[in-house]
This record gives sequence, C-alpha cells and structure tokens, in this order.
Amino acid sequence: MQLRFDAVDAHLAKSLAPLYVITSDEHLLALETADKIRRAARSQGFLERDILTVERSFKWGALLAANQSQSLFGDKKLIDLRIPTGKPGKDGGQALQDYVAHLSPDNLTLVTLPKLDWATQKAAWVGSLQQAAVYIDIPLVERAQLPSWISMRLSLQGQSADRQSLDFIADRVEGNLLAAHQEIQKLALLHPQGKLSFEQIHDAVLNVARYDVFKLNEAMLAGDVPRLVRMLEGLKGEGEALPLVLWAVAEEIRSLLKLKSGMNQGRPLGMLLKEYRIWGPREKLMAPALNRVSQTTLEAALQDAAQVDKMVKGLRAKDFAGDAWDALLQLGLRIARG
Repeated sequence: MQLRFDAVDAHLAKSLAPLYVITSDEHLLALETADKIRRAARSQGFLERDILTVERSFKWGALLAANQSQSLFGDKKLIDLRIPTGKPGKDGGQALQDYVAHLSPDNLTLVTLPKLDWATQKAAWVGSLQQAAVYIDIPLVERAQLPSWISMRLSLQGQSADRQSLDFIADRVEGNLLAAHQEIQKLALLHPQGKLSFEQIHDAVLNVARYDVFKLNEAMLAGDVPRLVRMLEGLKGEGEALPLVLWAVAEEIRSLLKLKSGMNQGRPLGMLLKEYRIWGPREKLMAPALNRVSQTTLEAALQDAAQVDKMVKGLRAKDFAGDAWDALLQLGLRIARG
C-alpha cells in the first residue's frame, strides 16, 4: 500500500500495519515520519525495540532472529531495520523477501531506506516490500517549494511571515531542511505567536548555509544566476576545494553535451536520461537547460573548463586572466544564461 507523506497522521490515528517502509533523501522528514510510527507503536504496546543497521559486517540472520525471538517480558516488539545505502545485496534482497512472507503478528517492522534509484526500484525485494508494507516515499522539498514549506512550518507554531521574509530564510538555509527547521524553532523561542516582521527574522536567522557543490549544478541548470553567484561565493568562502567544484561543473557540461548530441540524432530525451542514469531534481532541470543552451555553446564551455583547469594548476590559460574562481563563475554563467 502506497501512502502519501501528508496522510501519515490520519493513517496512524486509525490502526497500525505490521510493516512500514520509509524511503527518502529528505532526512528531516524521514526522521519525523519514523518517529511518528515509533510513538504510535509504543502507544499500542510495542514496548521492546530491536535496532538493526545494515553495514558491511551485517548478518541477515539477525533479522530472522529478531522476528522469531520472544520478548523477555511478553511485550510486543518493534523491529527497526535501517539500510543506509539502499543496497542490501543479493543475500539481503532474498532475506527481505523471505521476511515479508513470514511477518510475525507480535512484531511491527519499520524499514528505512534512502531514495532508491531507478534500477533498484525494479528489484524483486523492493516489489515485495511495496506489496506487503505501508510504503511511504517522501519526495525532496525542491528549492522553489521551500518558502511555502517554511510558511507551513511557521503556521504550526502560530507564526507567519511575508514572502520577502520566507525567501530570506530559504536563501540562508540553501535547501537544507534541517537548518530551516532549526531556524523556525529559534523564531518560536524568540518571538510570540503572530506575524513576524522582516527585521525580526533578519536579526534572528543566521547564515546557516553549508553550500553543497552538487547543488551548484542545479542553480546552473535552472538558469538561476543570483543563486549561482551566491553559491560560488559561499563555496569559496567555506574553503571548498576548487578542483572539486570545477570537476562537478565540467561533468554537468559533459552530461548536457551527451544529451544534446543524442537529441540531435533524433533520440528521445527520456530514453537518454535513463541511459545516462540521470534522475531526481537534475532530471527535471535538463529539458529547460537543453532548450536554452546550444551544442556549440556546450562544446565551447567544455574547452573553457580545460582552460580553467590550467589556471587551477597554476598554468597560463588562453582567454582567461586573473582569479580561477572568477573564471569558473564565468563558465557557470555561460551555461546558466545560454
């Protein structure tokens, strides 16, 4: 049974299923959802809890043993299985299929996974979990959705803010939901319920962004020039390794060039995205970027990336002078502006 993230509270208020699966890369929302299930389980007598984390040395027999063992005090048990990589392996996949086929009525099982890639979603063990479990796939909160998400969270604590203030918070946390959550909680401690002014928010909210080099590519693909400039300045200020940032940008240009070449040969974009294993937020951004940027521009940008690489290594670069970070910004702007 597939269950929408926003329907979890209503579901848990009715009854509990024997098996829940949470899959998401949005760590805050996945943790909050898991906590809701754990609280509901405790309230219905699942007082003992076994936590199993699938690591390299994990033995899948431990899952079977947890399912079969009786509580020392006769309590019902919550089995909390965590698979951080989302890759249980061949033995693990078979163990999961066997497990869901023999669920114990005395146990409630919670399986937490990261967002599964397209190939893994087709695996037999995933199909078994989807059929037997209440399956909760929590999507990422995209950058464009973040102000609305912040507004909703503020309303839960009896506060509100105008769009300028919401955008200000979103810019400062730079897509980090946990950081946004912490800033929202801080506002509840500092100010009473009601509408918050921009000055109150500005004075309270720190610049908590930890800039992610791979989020930089999203800004470039989306053509969001202010965000691209802000993120590059942030990465530079945080001391991020310039070769890593250049590599990420150059790899994105190579991906765009492969897609553009394939489309020019008459191949459908959807087929090319699957072939090159591009999914998630990047998948949605590729079509607008490809419409904006020509193949000639991409080929020239790749040559420019090689020149920036020379600058990073202390060599003289053709057509570039000055700071390598500035040259990298010009490279990113070339793709963002088309």
